[in-house]
Amino acid sequence: MTKPTSVIIIDDHALFRRGVSQMISADPAFVVIGEAASGAEGLLLAEQLKPDLALIDLNMKGMNGIETLSRIKEAKLESKCIVLTVSDAEDDLLEALRAGADGYLLKDMEPEDLCDNLKKAMTGATVLHQSLTEILKNALLHPTLNKAEGDVSLTDREREILECLSNGLNNKTIARSLGISDTTVKVHIKHLLSKLKLTSRLEAAVWAHRRK
Repeated sequence: MTKPTSVIIIDDHALFRRGVSQMISADPAFVVIGEAASGAEGLLLAEQLKPDLALIDLNMKGMNGIETLSRIKEAKLESKCIVLTVSDAEDDLLEALRAGADGYLLKDMEPEDLCDNLKKAMTGATVLHQSLTEILKNALLHPTLNKAEGDVSLTDREREILECLSNGLNNKTIARSLGISDTTVKVHIKHLLSKLKLTSRLEAAVWAHRRK
């Protein structure tokens, strides 16, 4: 039997934490192992419990969601980090993705959709709430994504991987389609992000679509 995905919930609203915990726990694919009422508490919890997945609210007093997310990523934990928020603002979305978010979901989504998206995130895909598609289209023209406008010298393999990223493929699928290892895919992605002066695979996908 597959081991359930361990989850922590970082949100300063107790009722919301309880509700999300109950929703997720109803799916045998997940087990909630901890809750935190602040970013600082959430960071400590993540370091102690090392969950597979952390759900992080964006707007919290003290250490906000972006800083919490950044600190968890800096701690080199293997945890996937999903922002779960009420904000559909383009700036918040892009800032979260630049900080390393593995997904950005809105609190008004249906319980089954939440669980489906969390399962996709655990496969390595970057998940976004459906209503954010139009915002992401607008981000194609966002100034922060114009930093790589000049001629960029990518290898043929890097261009192949960039094309895969633009099609929303995760690392395992890219590795299978190109006949290389997951580790090699990660190395190529790291190099092409460095060359493009971008910080996330989703930014790279947006950049590739814009160039097309």
